[in-house]
Amino acid sequence: MTRILLIRHGETAWNAVRRLQGHTDIPLSTTGERQAEALARALASEPLDAIISSDLERARQTAQAVASRHPQLPLHTDPGLRERGYGAFEGLLYTEIAQRYPVEFAEWQARDVDAVMPSGGRVAESFRQFYQRCQEGIARWAARYPQQTILIVAHGGVLECAYRAARGLSIDGPRDFQVKNASINRFTFGNDVLALEQWGEVGHLSATMDDII
Repeated sequence: MTRILLIRHGETAWNAVRRLQGHTDIPLSTTGERQAEALARALASEPLDAIISSDLERARQTAQAVASRHPQLPLHTDPGLRERGYGAFEGLLYTEIAQRYPVEFAEWQARDVDAVMPSGGRVAESFRQFYQRCQEGIARWAARYPQQTILIVAHGGVLECAYRAARGLSIDGPRDFQVKNASINRFTFGNDVLALEQWGEVGHLSATMDDII
């Protein structure tokens, strides 16, 4: 078994107003920086064998805070752990997406897992494609560190995919669980099976965490 601590990055300014990020490279907000530091303190004594991050800045900043407490470990980055590519939806508020792309927005909200957003010059993935990418990325790093403990900092969508896989949930079902910024989520991976041990640890964060989506 490989033990995996799977972390969603700290809050960004776009998170706070529900502006879709996807592959758009947005840094942490001041709140997100505080969350990353709180996360780093909480994990300072955690025995880790590797720290891996999506290559997007919001994830890298969060991972770097943790890595600063584990100076013996290099920080690996992996574009395969990026958030889903949302194409032309990126940079828009949810209300703006509904107005500009009503048909595609309706498909997205109905959880059509094979629907792809307009590209608009950006990468656009179906949820099925994204789900497969996430599973392959997590499995690849777990296989690289068998019987060890790794920390992966990624994105809300990546964590959603891991939760669905570990719980055996359909990928087209509603997302009726929370994925909180800078939360600690514990999994194991062995025999090609991802299993959930603990979800949504946020005790290390301030009370304001409850207001973050």
